[in-house]
Amino acid sequence: MKILLVQDRLRSGGTERQSILLTRAFRAAGHEATLLTFRPGGALAPTAAALAPRALQSFDCHLDWFAPNLLNTVRRLAPNLILCMGRMANCYAGSLQRACPAAAVIATMRTGKKLPWLFRRSLRRVRHIVSNSHDARDTLVSAHGIAPGKITVIHNSLVFPALTDVDGDGAPSPRVSALRTAHHATPATTILLNVAMFRPEKNQRELITLAAALPGELDWQLWLAGEGPARTACERLTAELKLTSRVRFLGFHRDPTPLYAAADIAVHASTSESLSNFLIEAQAHGLPAVAYAAQGIAECFLPARTGWAIPPGDRTAFLTALMPLFVASPSERAARATAARTYARATFDPTRQVTAYLDLFTKLTPPAS
Repeated sequence: MKILLVQDRLRSGGTERQSILLTRAFRAAGHEATLLTFRPGGALAPTAAALAPRALQSFDCHLDWFAPNLLNTVRRLAPNLILCMGRMANCYAGSLQRACPAAAVIATMRTGKKLPWLFRRSLRRVRHIVSNSHDARDTLVSAHGIAPGKITVIHNSLVFPALTDVDGDGAPSPRVSALRTAHHATPATTILLNVAMFRPEKNQRELITLAAALPGELDWQLWLAGEGPARTACERLTAELKLTSRVRFLGFHRDPTPLYAAADIAVHASTSESLSNFLIEAQAHGLPAVAYAAQGIAECFLPARTGWAIPPGDRTAFLTALMPLFVASPSERAARATAARTYARATFDPTRQVTAYLDLFTKLTPPAS
């Protein structure tokens, strides 16, 4: 099967990581899979280098929507199936279906943002839609009038499913201990972690504000990993709140696994999600999670067991859910970590998700008679 994945740019987001993972997995399954981007480069370009992705812009025009010669390029590639990843790619999905009627074009719903008109039009023109959460599917049905039979739910795959980095006796490994020491965190320090692009909707400002309300006697640090346009404002807020000794800006990490291993609690205040890659990865590493209840958030963990979905903006409830995690006993932490890892690795297993995609592709592209 010839499979084409379309993505506007390989920035550092979760959708882009999924695009790379799926392209690699489809090839490993014996299919001819091509990753096509609008813009060249991006933070994850080195990660995708072995896949030799093709870019439509000969040089980076810094325009996410600009896809020169897209339709002719796709016609030449002649795929059996086209999987559109991300908002910009999905805006072109309907045009791709019309230009390539023999191919099955699949739109994807993996955003909590308001959908542009072209995206909404594409939803009606494409052969099928994959949503990465049941919440997202329900939104397609209730808000956009899409027939349920046209939608398949396939959760995101774990990109970093490695075991928590500990020694055989359960103690942190020297690598993890060194990472905590580098940030002046003692063994008693509780590390709150968030891994996300610094965009306004990811709402790291709220996490900083919440952290400022923690009792002063607690020993904690907030680690914020990622880059993006909202970082400068977050750094300024941290300084205004006199939290520079407690809030760490760690930058972009191509592989954040060591951060998960070194942290204690995952925190998330995003206002726009469909399914949080950060939270499912944190769960796979055994971290309990407290997060505002954006779309799909409650599907990232076992509610009230390994994670707590808080009404958006309810800071009192957020802090109330967070505080018991600071004082949990070692046995409570171990039991919760085991439950989180078991749930995440079963629900978001890459082999399971890739198989679900390939089964769907086979149904949509029956062999020629």
